[in-house]
Amino acid sequence: MRTVTVAIVTPLEPELAEQIRESDDYVEVLYEPDLLPPVRYPGDHRGVPGFTRGAGAERRWRLLPDASEVFFGLPGDSAAGLAAAVRSNPGLRWAQATAAGAGEQLRAAALTPQELERVTVTTASGVHAGALAEFCMLGLLYFARGVPRLQADQRAHRWDQQPVAELSGATLLVLGLGAIGTEVARVAKAFGMRTIGVNREGRSESPDVDAVYRSDRLFDLLPQADAVVVTLPLTDETRGMLGAQALHRTKSGAVLVNMGRGAIIDEEALVQALREGKLGGALLDMFATEPLPPESPLWDLANVLITPTPRRCQCARTSAWWSSSSTTSGATFAGEAAAQPRRPTTLLLNGSSRRP
Repeated sequence: MRTVTVAIVTPLEPELAEQIRESDDYVEVLYEPDLLPPVRYPGDHRGVPGFTRGAGAERRWRLLPDASEVFFGLPGDSAAGLAAAVRSNPGLRWAQATAAGAGEQLRAAALTPQELERVTVTTASGVHAGALAEFCMLGLLYFARGVPRLQADQRAHRWDQQPVAELSGATLLVLGLGAIGTEVARVAKAFGMRTIGVNREGRSESPDVDAVYRSDRLFDLLPQADAVVVTLPLTDETRGMLGAQALHRTKSGAVLVNMGRGAIIDEEALVQALREGKLGGALLDMFATEPLPPESPLWDLANVLITPTPRRCQCARTSAWWSSSSTTSGATFAGEAAAQPRRPTTLLLNGSSRRP
């Protein structure tokens, strides 16, 4: 097999870049970390905001993606960077994004049908499913066990015994049954929860979801749920899905966890539901505007736990596995496509593939 050139166009640790380089003899890796944005924390694939290169470095940078068939990451981690790279590099065949929600970037890039036929863009969906499921359970336990009240009592030096809730026997409604949603259901079952799910098809192969319904049944299901977990991508159908009417339908005292996209939830209606006690609590790491503006009332609500998105699942072990296996798949795809032109496959991160 001929050599396939892979350009690393997003910040990546040198040891992980070396794993990609060593994954196969026919993989040539273009990796120049001095041309990439400095990272803000380990595992950061975006880098510091406002990063710019000098004139010489910018010339070197433009040559890097133009000589590649496979991208690890999207240039600038942006729709504009993806569009520019696709149009300046006719040899590009495959781009592995570093986020699960890269579909939004792909739509915003507004690629032509011909460009979409030539270049396959895949996401990191499911890579961090285990870490995100743990994060979800953190939120459910945080409110079920009354941690905000316990912290307030400790600060006040107050010994006040109060009953607490259990997750066992509670009903969990999962919105979206992709890799993350099904992993959330699996972990929730270990806590003895009843799990119901919602997706477009109204079906799932997961043995850990007790019942699955179509999205149009959402209003019927919300009153049953002691907790609601959002794992949906942002689409025309999901934007504003949890608006004032939906939140009014939730069970009194229910807990909401959002690991999907911020615009799925009407934040003004969410604040009202939290203030009135309609929702018992919310764990939020996605917002309509990010960073969350300092003036947002969500910051000051005692029944809200806020965490910036990138901090939620920086796991070196997962990142190392993902870097090697996904890029090896991309190299294989590029080599096969060059030898025999055909309709692009959608490559999965475990190295398998399927036809669209």
